Amino acid sequence: MANSLIDRFRKWFEYEKEAHAKVLASLETVPEGDRGKPEFQRALSIFAHIIAARRVWLGRLDMAPPFKGSLFPTEVDLGSLKDDGREAERLWTDAYAALDDAALGRVFEYQSFDGNRFRNTVEEILTQLFTHSYYHRGQIAMLVRASGGQPAMTDLIYLCREPIA
Repeated sequence: MANSLIDRFRKWFEYEKEAHAKVLASLETVPEGDRGKPEFQRALSIFAHIIAARRVWLGRLDMAPPFKGSLFPTEVDLGSLKDDGREAERLWTDAYAALDDAALGRVFEYQSFDGNRFRNTVEEILTQLFTHSYYHRGQIAMLVRASGGQPAMTDLIYLCREPIA
């Protein structure tokens, strides 16, 4: 069990890294001949959106340079998706190393894509990012199955389960 709130978020981040690796592996189970299907391309775009959203928030939190890419990428290929995912993971690993419980309560202001200004705590944004990823991983799983692949099992319980002898 995590001793502090930031430790809990770090544990969830470790889970998310595993979950995202499983999603990438599931995308690779789609037969080559089916990778041109709209469902497969949509799955790639959604995963790229998860990565882009995480990059956007790093910039808004002043923990990385502002993200210059699209929040809703299209024309995504599996190779660049892997590279982008590794880079976002590296940046978030650095960000989590710099955070502590006090930082989670920090209130910050930002401008959304529609031009409106908002205020949130770091904790609220980290929570949003995890739930956002959960939501979209479910969509990707359905699209992978529709493309002829094997969806990843990414429920949090698979990380937390402790077997009983």
